[in-house]
Amino acid sequence: MMLRWLMVLIALLVSSSVLAAELYVYNWSEYMPDRILRDFQKETGIKVHMSTYDSNEAMYAKVKLLGAKGYDIVVPSTDYVARMIREGLLQPLDKSKLTNLHNLDPRLLGQSFDPTNTYSVPYMWGSTAIAINTQDPVAAQVRSLADLWKPELQGKLLLPNDMRGVIGLALKRMGRSLNERDPAVVAQACDLLPDVVRNVRLFDSDSPKQALLNREVAVAVLWNGEAFIASRENPAIQYIYPPEGFSLWIDNLCIPKNARNVEAAHRFIDYLLRPEVAARIAEEFTYSSPNIPARALLDPKVQASPVVYPPDDVLARGEFETDLGPATAAYEQCWMRIKTK
Repeated sequence: MMLRWLMVLIALLVSSSVLAAELYVYNWSEYMPDRILRDFQKETGIKVHMSTYDSNEAMYAKVKLLGAKGYDIVVPSTDYVARMIREGLLQPLDKSKLTNLHNLDPRLLGQSFDPTNTYSVPYMWGSTAIAINTQDPVAAQVRSLADLWKPELQGKLLLPNDMRGVIGLALKRMGRSLNERDPAVVAQACDLLPDVVRNVRLFDSDSPKQALLNREVAVAVLWNGEAFIASRENPAIQYIYPPEGFSLWIDNLCIPKNARNVEAAHRFIDYLLRPEVAARIAEEFTYSSPNIPARALLDPKVQASPVVYPPDDVLARGEFETDLGPATAAYEQCWMRIKTK
């Protein structure tokens, strides 16, 4: 009898510990459906607390300030994964607990920022290019990065609140790499930026599509998922891949070095890698899913959209950002100069 009660007591203790489990996630704004969090909690008993940021710089600064504590999952982009690995801010993933890794597109694995995916797995990927409202006669003429500098666009332009994204526009216009490490070349690119910044009405990485839809701006440099949603609401909005090139990115699920709820973090990451879950996320935010079986569950119009899944010849003009190492200082100096004017 005592043995039976002891087993019941142990079961109750285990159950209560699961129900009491919590998970702290630091993610981009508008990037995780609330229903995903609710369904995960219903299935596992783990409550997810979601905090958000609007730039890699903000995420990195906070994680570093906290000593890689306070959050159990962060979602850095490619270059910041490499930087955070180099600075010891991330911990290796236990892939034995990630049973759904096989669902991921091999083309997006083994990238230079984490060659063995020891510290990161793709969450979403996509591009950063130009959206225009063709109902505006000036915006309708925009076809390249160089066009963003035209004085006729004054007060009509939105740029991301993103150091690499903005400086990269000038680098690509010059025919250089997004990962330029020569401080002299970065300085030359920086000298080009005041003229384009004069056209900027606002910097926004929270929800840039809203400014397009509200007609606050007529041209925006933004992510493909935001552009796709905006074009569904207003078909006059078009997404353009500039001939000079553009940025490709992968946002990755990572666990900070000193996270407390590591077991729960692995459970949540593996949950997000399920095809049906990944498809629901992609349906709501329309970014490109790295999950191959999830894509087959999407609306055929989304699967066929060159905005969400660009063809290979377009992808060939894209470039992933990588960690800049010591050259980061030149970019930061430029960004401070641009943002404080």
